[in-house]
Amino acid sequence: MKLILDPASSTRSFYFNKKDDRVLFGDIRVKESYLLTNGQTIHIEPDEVMDFRAIPYPDETFKAVVFDPPHRIKLTTESDFIKKYGELNKDTWREDLAQGFAECFRVLKTNGTLIFKWSEVSIKLNEILKLTDQKPVLGHPSGKRMGTHWVLFIKTEEDMLQ
Repeated sequence: MKLILDPASSTRSFYFNKKDDRVLFGDIRVKESYLLTNGQTIHIEPDEVMDFRAIPYPDETFKAVVFDPPHRIKLTTESDFIKKYGELNKDTWREDLAQGFAECFRVLKTNGTLIFKWSEVSIKLNEILKLTDQKPVLGHPSGKRMGTHWVLFIKTEEDMLQ
């Protein structure tokens, strides 16, 4: 069994090793390749096709989870961004992300870490953090406009009692 789950891995863009055997790379999309408008070809190649809202693993399976869901809404279907990262449903994004958080914490072992990545292009981070009852430990904004946030959560025994 892999140590780490990334249930929405897309192009694995922030991994040092895009084939790291410690990570189970999942995505709702099957193996796909796209030619972007800049001439770059990208590949979506999940180890396993999965929906982050219904992760097909038992409770407490992984030591760490990386949750980097799509974070944009209202894009055209031809958008390079959709091809690379997918998009949120404009009507159900709150429920989808709340279920995604719940599933990620469900499959995370006690004392395991969840790393959450969010870009505030469409929705502010404070709105997203309201979708989980788990409390983040720390966070850091990055990027040109400091709009991408990395947030760390730890699943403790106390969290399981709530």
